Amino acid sequence: MSDGPEATYPIKAAQTSYRVLEALEELNGAGISELAAETDLPKSSVHNHLSTLREMEYVAKEGSTYRISLKYLSLGTHARSRRQVYEVSKSEVDELAADTGELANLMVEEHGRGVYVYSRHGDDAVNVDARIGHRVHLHSTALGKAILAHRDPDEVTDMLDRHGMPRMTAETIQSRDVLFDELETIRDQGIAFDRQERLEGLHCVAAPILDKDREVRGAISVSGPVNRLNGERYEEEIPSLLRKAVNVIELNMAYS
Repeated sequence: MSDGPEATYPIKAAQTSYRVLEALEELNGAGISELAAETDLPKSSVHNHLSTLREMEYVAKEGSTYRISLKYLSLGTHARSRRQVYEVSKSEVDELAADTGELANLMVEEHGRGVYVYSRHGDDAVNVDARIGHRVHLHSTALGKAILAHRDPDEVTDMLDRHGMPRMTAETIQSRDVLFDELETIRDQGIAFDRQERLEGLHCVAAPILDKDREVRGAISVSGPVNRLNGERYEEEIPSLLRKAVNVIELNMAYS
């Protein structure tokens, strides 16, 4: 699968600017010397790109430290609001968090990776790295596997070729054959499980969201610590809640 034709004549300056921005995100803010070391770019080049980005208000400066500005929040919020699945899923994700007391999430796929686009914490929810906009490898999460299960196998293979299957924990699936076997089971059952595959100590259950043409538009999940998400609650109660929520979401997508 391709998201579109590759650029015939890539703009090197634009590519460099985004390398700098991605390094800023990774470092959670940095000075010129640190960014130059992280990107393997000359300090003068880093300074020029930062100055331009700051002039355009995409980067802010605090003392000698540069940070990504809140202007990206406006862009991200706009991009998220353009997805119907986000608008129709929010109330159901909220209800899942309230009913379970755990962390409930909505994820979509973009450029072969999973992106968290909405999240709600229940009263007992744990804090994990599932912030809005965070991108993850699809093979290591219940949400991602729920999405992959409803994509064409050739598309899945292409995503894996592009992004690999990095090991996140000792439980992360490393074999493509094992992954494809599990995706078949997920298609049959409508439920995906993450058994400490992305984060140690965390279990997750997810269900795909399909449109009226049976194309996958995203997935919702409930996550929690292993000591709370296990046994019947993990394997039956929460999957049942997810199926009910997905039913409502899919109806609202079809008729809104």
